[in-house]
Amino acid sequence: MTSEKSGATIATVTVAPVDLSASERQNIFVYLGALIVLLAFGSPSGGLIDIPISFFLKNRLHLTAHEVATFRLIVAIPLYLAFVFGFIRDMWNPLEMRDRGFMLLFGGITALLYICFAVTPMSYMTLLIAVVLLTASFLFVSSAQNGLTSMIGQQHAMTGQVSAVWNVFLSIPTVAALLIGGALSGVLEEENPDQAVRILFLAGASVMTAIALYALWKPRDVFDNVSVEADGHPMKDLMRLVRHRPIYPALLIWLLWNFAPGSTTPLQYHLQNTLHATDAQWGQWNAIFAASFIPTFIVYGLLCRRLALKTLLWWGTALAVPQMVPLLFIDTMTQALIAAVPIGLMGGLATGAYLDLIIRSCPRGLQGTTLMLSNSLYFVVVRFGDVLGTHLYDRYGGFAVCVIAITIVYALILPALLLVPNEAVATADGQMPLV
Repeated sequence: MTSEKSGATIATVTVAPVDLSASERQNIFVYLGALIVLLAFGSPSGGLIDIPISFFLKNRLHLTAHEVATFRLIVAIPLYLAFVFGFIRDMWNPLEMRDRGFMLLFGGITALLYICFAVTPMSYMTLLIAVVLLTASFLFVSSAQNGLTSMIGQQHAMTGQVSAVWNVFLSIPTVAALLIGGALSGVLEEENPDQAVRILFLAGASVMTAIALYALWKPRDVFDNVSVEADGHPMKDLMRLVRHRPIYPALLIWLLWNFAPGSTTPLQYHLQNTLHATDAQWGQWNAIFAASFIPTFIVYGLLCRRLALKTLLWWGTALAVPQMVPLLFIDTMTQALIAAVPIGLMGGLATGAYLDLIIRSCPRGLQGTTLMLSNSLYFVVVRFGDVLGTHLYDRYGGFAVCVIAITIVYALILPALLLVPNEAVATADGQMPLV
């Protein structure tokens, strides 16, 4: 059963994993899936908002690839500190509603910020400030979803199924946002800059309002089947996180998997400048790439109840190492769109297994901190990988060097797997040990 008491008065709870009935799991997955979909559409760093902004910077403000990468690097500052928002989630109980309180309070605040910036004349600096503030507010909502989802996965011995559901529901709006984002960029090109950003931000405000309203719903299958795990002593909890050894190899693998130097800005400029892709085609490439992960996410959800995580980690990594190699053999945009399918399929098992490993490795009561720490790491390595990849792309005058760099980094995951504690990965879902 859940408790809505203040975090300062809750003792640490150790909850033995419990396998829920199929109907209870289904209801939980539907609730979490709808929340994940809404968050994906409302995120300032998501496809619906981020892609039109990147085209706005490239096409309307005429920034170079390096300048766009630098903008992304700066506006991601709150994302680098996402673990702070996760720690606040683990320690604070807003409105005496815990995760629902974060969703209600900061969902509303983020919606108001979107509206405020929608009516503000837009320049490079104004856009930069807007994205930074919107991201900071949004991260409180994201930390609630991350903490709640990982806590449910741990407490009910279904970290693999949660990973699969999380990735599938995240991919669906990602695909839609990429398609809409690329098309929206073309539509917004016909508007003046202020009007274009106004349309974009009002769409974000609508989504965040929906999230705030969603927080008013409290389904019993979700919240009556989760127990609060908190200590209420910030310094003690921080030390417990630092001393929790299983999280280090999990985060190292996550770092290597997401570094991928050149997979964002250089790839965009390669496809658009060399292969003459339109804005919509760039969105289509990313959409096909993201959609192609979904079949292997579903396969992962089936396999995780039958095979030990250790097996899935090795299989997934072996498939993922050459993931970007097909890009070396494309000469047209049509070939690039076709290549996006195997590239996506090759990454699904690895992504599912790595997220599963992170959820299993969370110290009890600090799920929000740990998952948001993985988000911090993700954005740090993605943004700096983008800058490094852009440097390689500019210096060597081609995208092949980026593919080589990405493949080398992915290959380093194989020895990193040897660092994972065996007790954390020796079982399948339904048998998960406490680590």
